[in-house]
Amino acid sequence: MTKADVRETQGDQLLVKKPAAWFLGGFHAFLRPYLRRHFHSIAIDRSTHPAADFASDAPLIVYANHPSWWDPLIAHFLHRTLFPQRHFFAPIDAEALEQYSVFEKLGFYGVKLSSTSGAASFLKKSVSILNQPDSAIWITPEGRFADVRDHGAELMPGLSHLCKRFDHAVALPLALEYVFWEERLPVCLISLGVPMRTGDHPQWSKPDWAKHLAGGLRDAQTRLAELTISRSCEPFDNLLSGTRGGGWVYDSCRRVKAMLTGKSFKAGHGDHFQ
Repeated sequence: MTKADVRETQGDQLLVKKPAAWFLGGFHAFLRPYLRRHFHSIAIDRSTHPAADFASDAPLIVYANHPSWWDPLIAHFLHRTLFPQRHFFAPIDAEALEQYSVFEKLGFYGVKLSSTSGAASFLKKSVSILNQPDSAIWITPEGRFADVRDHGAELMPGLSHLCKRFDHAVALPLALEYVFWEERLPVCLISLGVPMRTGDHPQWSKPDWAKHLAGGLRDAQTRLAELTISRSCEPFDNLLSGTRGGGWVYDSCRRVKAMLTGKSFKAGHGDHFQ
C-alpha cells in the first residue's frame, strides 16, 4: 500500500493523541534524574549512533528486544536523546496500560493483539501514526519479556504487516541489554542495527519482511552481546552518566577516611564511563 493509498483509506486523522509538550517536558525533567539514580550509565554503540537527520524524511519504526521492565522508560529517554524532533508513540498491552494509565499521556496506546479485532485496531492506529512523517513508533515485537540471548521467539506479525503496507517508512532494529560491570548499579547498553527503508523492498512478502526484520534484530543483539562480553566502554558513547559508588552511607565513611589520611576520594570502583 502506497502513502497515497493509506491516506485515502485512513485520511490524515491521527487516531492516537499526541502527548502534550508541557507534560512531556515535566516527565523528562523527572525521568533523567530518576534514571541517574538507578543506572551507572546509559550508553550506545558508537558505530551505530545515528546522525541527527537520520530518516528525517520518513516515519520511523524502532523495534527492539524486550529484556526488562525498564524498557518503556529507556525507550522514552532514547527517543528524546536520538530523535528529539519526532513524536513518540508505542503500542502497549491494553491491560498494562490500565495499570499504568499515565503512559497514555506519554504516547503509549493500548492494543489487544490476542484477538482479531485487537490486531486490526493496532494496524489502524499505527497506520494513522505513520501517516505523520515526524512520528516514530517504538515496538517490542517479541510480545513478551525475553532474555537478550534468546533468539528463538518469532516476532509478532503486526510489524511485518506495517512494513509491507508502507513504501515510505524506515524500520530500525535496536538491541538492549542491562549488565553489571564494576559498579553497584547496572549499565544499560544499546546497539542499533541496519535500518531498512520499506520503499527499497516492494517485492518482499509479509514472510520475507518477517525473516529480514528478525534477522536485523538478532544481528544487532549478537553484536551487542559481543561488546558486552568484552567489558569495555571504549566502543560506546555515554548518553547519561548515573550514580557511582557503594551508596551514601558507605561512601560517606570512605570520604571521611580519605580526608583524614590525606588521600583523594574516588567514588567509582572502576574506570568505566568516568
